[in-house]
Amino acid sequence: MAPQVTACPSCGTKNRVPVAAKGSPRCASCKAALPWVVPVTDAELAAALDTGHLVLLDLWAPWCAPCRQVAPVLVSLANRYAGRVKVVKVDVDQNPRTATQFDARSIPTLVLLHRGTTVRTIVGAQPEPVLAGAIDAALASAH
Repeated sequence: MAPQVTACPSCGTKNRVPVAAKGSPRCASCKAALPWVVPVTDAELAAALDTGHLVLLDLWAPWCAPCRQVAPVLVSLANRYAGRVKVVKVDVDQNPRTATQFDARSIPTLVLLHRGTTVRTIVGAQPEPVLAGAIDAALASAH
């Protein structure tokens, strides 16, 4: 599980962000919450989902135009909800077990999970306000 390198939105410092961690990733320099976006494999999924944070699981494929369209929206949401939401990306072509586990018959499929339990599934590319509304509702129901 190689960590991702993420630039801090507050100070620009590059930080390693792990696939799995018990807490929230924070900037080593300014201590601001970092956006948590990690690509994972079938083998890494359980560890990536083992968090107290709300997880937005993105089941996608590189050839899928709507998947590529929603990718920057997910990064924007990860920045907006830094410290509260973790975005986990799974390429369904390379990781069919995860696609089957979450019944991804069409992509992109976005699954909101809290403590490993599915809260909501969204199929198809949606605009940022729709996804933000779903995240807000999931965060509100999680507390």
